[in-house]
Amino acid sequence: MSLGSGDRLLAILDLFDEKHLEWTPAEMMAATGYTRPTLYRYLKTLRDVGFLTSLPGGGFTLGPRVVELDFLMRKSDPLVSAAAPHLKALSQRFDGVVFLAQWYGEKLLCIASEARDGEARTSYPRGRPMPLSRGAAARIIIAHLPRRHQQALIASHATSYAEVGLGTTEDEVLTVLRRIRKRGVSVARGEVTPGIVGTAAAVLDGGGKPVASVCLSMEAAAHAAEDAAAIETAILDAAAAIAADFARSDLARTGS
Repeated sequence: MSLGSGDRLLAILDLFDEKHLEWTPAEMMAATGYTRPTLYRYLKTLRDVGFLTSLPGGGFTLGPRVVELDFLMRKSDPLVSAAAPHLKALSQRFDGVVFLAQWYGEKLLCIASEARDGEARTSYPRGRPMPLSRGAAARIIIAHLPRRHQQALIASHATSYAEVGLGTTEDEVLTVLRRIRKRGVSVARGEVTPGIVGTAAAVLDGGGKPVASVCLSMEAAAHAAEDAAAIETAILDAAAAIAADFARSDLARTGS
C-alpha cells in the first residue's frame, strides 16, 4: 500500500527513539526507502515547522515544536487533569513516586508523576515508554486486555514473562493475568528498577477497557514498612476516582 505525504512525514518522525536520537539523511534513506529528493523535501518541511532541527554535522534531531506541543498537552490533556489531584494525594500519603501511564497503540507511556521527595527514584519520567513485559503498570493493563491481545503479547515476550515468574507457557501466563484482573491490582518487585516495588491498578473506560494505569513505585524498605493492603486499596480507589473524573470531563467536552 502506498503512503500519502502525511504518512511519509510521520514515518520520519517515528524513526526517533531513545536509542537513536540523531539521524543522518543517509541513515534515513536506508531506513525509509525514500529517494534523496523526496527525503530532503520532507526534511525541509519538518525543519521549517520546527519538528526537526539541523545538527552541525549534517544530521537531524527533534525540534522545538515538539517541546511546544508537550507544553500544550500538559495544559489540555483531560486524563492528566483528571489524575492530578489523585496522584498528588497518593504522593503525600506514601513515600515513593506515583505515576500515570497511558496505554496507546502497543505502547505504555508515563504521562504524569508526583513525588513527595525530590530524591525518589524512578526510571520512567514523563514521555519515556515503559516495557510491556515487566512491571506492575504494564501487567495490570495487559490483565484487562481481550484474550487474543494477551496471547499476542505473551508470544512476543515469552522469555521475559518466564524470567519474572509469570509462567513458561501461554496457559500459565493467562492464569496469572486472570488472577491479577480479579484482584484488581498488580504488584511487581524489582522487575523494572532493582530494589523498587510497584503497585498498580487500571484506569478503565466506560466499557471496561484500560486507558491507563496508576502505579505507586516505592523503595523495598519503605514498602515493607507500610501496610500492603492499605497501599493496594489506596491505588484501587485512586484508579477508580481518576476513571470517574475522566469520564465526567469527557461528557463535559462532548456535551453528552
